[in-house]
Amino acid sequence: MRAKFQIGLVGCGKWGRLILRDLVALGCEVTVAVRSEEGRASAQEGGAAKVVPAVDELPPVDGIIVATPTMTHAKVVESALEQGVPVFVEKPLCDDPASADRLAEAAPDRLFVMDKWRYHPGVELLGSIARDEELGPVVGLRTSRLGWGNPHDVDAIWVLAPHELSIGLEILGELETPRTAVADAVDGYAFGLVGVLGVKPWHAIEVSARAAERRREVHLACEQGVAVLPAAYSEQIHVFRSTDPEVMTAPEPELRAISAELPLLRELRAFLEHLDGGPPPRSSAAEGASVVRRISELRELARLPA
Repeated sequence: MRAKFQIGLVGCGKWGRLILRDLVALGCEVTVAVRSEEGRASAQEGGAAKVVPAVDELPPVDGIIVATPTMTHAKVVESALEQGVPVFVEKPLCDDPASADRLAEAAPDRLFVMDKWRYHPGVELLGSIARDEELGPVVGLRTSRLGWGNPHDVDAIWVLAPHELSIGLEILGELETPRTAVADAVDGYAFGLVGVLGVKPWHAIEVSARAAERRREVHLACEQGVAVLPAAYSEQIHVFRSTDPEVMTAPEPELRAISAELPLLRELRAFLEHLDGGPPPRSSAAEGASVVRRISELRELARLPA
């Protein structure tokens, strides 16, 4: 991979600052497009080479990363695509299926979605176990993302569910069709959702922004055992091979070590490698649009506004 890339970063909020940090660590020269004084200060403190007020004022760059609020994604991505370079947008692609489809059709080979959980070493290992049928055929997948609070511009389902669906895509190889969903909603505002997609394999997801317990778990159920990523920063996958329903205590797990390298750094490196002629990042625009569509379908099953 070549020594230095010229990257445009649109947005420098809480997550954009982390993206800037890792881009600088990877040797990139980053121009940040941001309007607010707070954002300008964050960009300068984070090592940006230059700060401009808008996407169309970016200098020539090799690629653009969009890290703005979800409700702005469609408009900002459209502007970024006009620069004629690959674009990597934070999940979700946007919060509207029609807009997602339009973006995917406009740049099928130049627009990608930052689904960092597809780069989590534990999720990658679970995907390998599923594909190789090491524990037999997959029965289903259960993923949970629980915590308290949601500081974003869209409700918790749009913030959290894209992670769960991208995990399903990485492990199962496709996005199953939603079958049922219920929501934790008050006065039209959704705090969370429980949903089931597919039949066999099925994918059960639970997301919540008002759970006292903070939990990130991925549980792969197979015919001959289960494999679990017990937490986001776990150092191992736990593999249980017993399937005897009469045994009332879990056996000692087989522990599989996984890399501690953070997924954000790994997905940014993958984007840079693509700019250097390597394979595209894992979540294509079409897959990003499919995630948006599945979330919309789950919301409809839960009787929530799209």
